[in-house]
Amino acid sequence: MTTIPIDLKVPTDLFIGGQWRSGESGETFPVQDPATGETIAEVANGTPDDGLAAVAAAERAFEPWAATAPRERGEVLRRAWELMTERADALAELIVREMGKALADAKGEVAYAAEFFRWYAEEAVRNQGTIVTSPKGDKRILVVHQPIGVSLLITPWNFPAAMATRKIGPALAAGCPVILKPASDTPLTALAIAALLAEAGVPDGVVNVVPSRQSSAFSTALLADPRVRKLSFTGSTEVGRSLLELAAHQVIDCSMELGGNAPFVVLDDADVDAAVEGAMVAKMRNGGEACTAANRFYVHEAVADEFTSKFTDAMQAVRMGSGLDPDTQLGPLINEGARSDVAGLVDGALSAGAKAATGGSVPDGRGWFYPATVLDDVPPDAEILTQEIFGPVAPVVRVSSDEEAIDLANDTEYGLVSYLYTRDLQRGLRVAEALEAGMVGLNKGLISDPAAPFGGVKQSGIGREGGAEGMHEFMESKYIATDW
Repeated sequence: MTTIPIDLKVPTDLFIGGQWRSGESGETFPVQDPATGETIAEVANGTPDDGLAAVAAAERAFEPWAATAPRERGEVLRRAWELMTERADALAELIVREMGKALADAKGEVAYAAEFFRWYAEEAVRNQGTIVTSPKGDKRILVVHQPIGVSLLITPWNFPAAMATRKIGPALAAGCPVILKPASDTPLTALAIAALLAEAGVPDGVVNVVPSRQSSAFSTALLADPRVRKLSFTGSTEVGRSLLELAAHQVIDCSMELGGNAPFVVLDDADVDAAVEGAMVAKMRNGGEACTAANRFYVHEAVADEFTSKFTDAMQAVRMGSGLDPDTQLGPLINEGARSDVAGLVDGALSAGAKAATGGSVPDGRGWFYPATVLDDVPPDAEILTQEIFGPVAPVVRVSSDEEAIDLANDTEYGLVSYLYTRDLQRGLRVAEALEAGMVGLNKGLISDPAAPFGGVKQSGIGREGGAEGMHEFMESKYIATDW
C-alpha cells in the first residue's frame, strides 16, 4: 500500500480473483510524478501468466455474475458511484500525483468517471429484447441480448479514472467479468478503483486489475486465449491496429477508441467570444492531453485576426505549475518523451513559417512542463496538422470559405470529434453533417457525457462507449425462432 493522497490507501499489488498479490515475477516498476520526475510508488509488474490467472478468475466468475439479477448488478454499481463521490478529493489528488493534470481537471475527471457507474447502474435493468411476427407469419422472431463473456480492457494514462470506469461500468452492467490492464504510467488510480469496487460488493473475479510493463507480451497471451471474448481498447491508432490483428486469430469482438486529430472550425458569422471560450475548453481540458482535444484551428479570414488575438490573450493568462496548487490551470505533460514530441512539432511548424503568438519553447526547471502555445499563420501542409499533438498547442490556419474549412478538416485518417462555431443553426447543421467525425460539438467546446455514444469513424475507432450503446458493446444478440 502507498498513502500518497490524504484519506486514501492505494494498493500497489495485482488484483486477481478478489485477492491482492505481488505477481509471479515479484518484480515492480516505478510510478513517477510528472511535475518533479520523482518516484512516488513501486507497483507490481504483472506477467503474461498473471494475466492468464486473471482470465481464469474471470471465467470462474462469469456464469454466476451473468446470472445475478440486473437490479443487483445495478445496485453494486450504484454503491461504487457513491464511494467514488465520497472520496472524490482523495482520488483527484492521486490522479494529479501520477498523471500531472491540474487539480481542477482531476476533480472534473473523478466526477465524470463516477457518473459511468451511476449511468450503468440505471442501464443494467434496461436490457430490452424484441418479439415480432415474421413477415411470412410462420413464426415469432425473439431477440435477446446476452453478455459476451470475459472482457479484456486496456486503458491509457491521460484519464486514468474515466477510461477505466467507462469500460468497467457497461461491462458489469451487461454481466461480463473484466481484466483491466491500465497504462503503466498511471496504474495507481486503477488499483484504487479496484479496491473501491470490491468494497462496493463486486464478487471475487468479476473485476481484475493487472498493471504490466510487458504490454505486448501481455496482450498477445490474453488475446490468444479462447476464454477471452471481448477487447475494449483506448489508445493510439498504431497500437489499435496491432491489437486488431492479434484479436483476429480468435475472432474476438473489438471496441476501439483510437486517435484523434480534431478540427475546430470558426465560420465568418461565429460569435468570436463564444468561440474563444469554447476553444479554451476544447484545447486546454486535460492540458491538451486528450483524444478529443482541438488539434487544428480553421478560422475564416474575416474573423481570424479577432479570434487569434483574443485566443492568444486567453492562453497567455493560463497559469502553469504543479497540479496540486489549486490556482494551477496547466500541469506538466506525462513524461519527457511526450514533451519532446510536442516541442518537435512546434519547432517544425515554426521552421515552416508559422508564428508563435504565445509560448512555443520549453521552459527551464524540473518536471515535464510546456506552456500554452498559439501558432498563427500555420501553413495548411505543416506536419503539426497531421499529428495528434497531445499537448497545449493550438495551430491556427486561415480559410476563405466553408468548403475550404470542410475539406481541410476532413483531410485526415482520423475522425473522432470536430468542433464548429456559427450563429446560423441551419448552416451549422449542414457543415456538421459534412464533417467526417463520430461526434460534433456545434457551438460546444465540451461534448463528453456518459449518456451519449462516444466514438469515431475512419481510423479513430470501432464501436461506441457511453449511452445505451456502451452496454450493448458487451452483449451479443441471440435470435430464437418459435411459434405459439
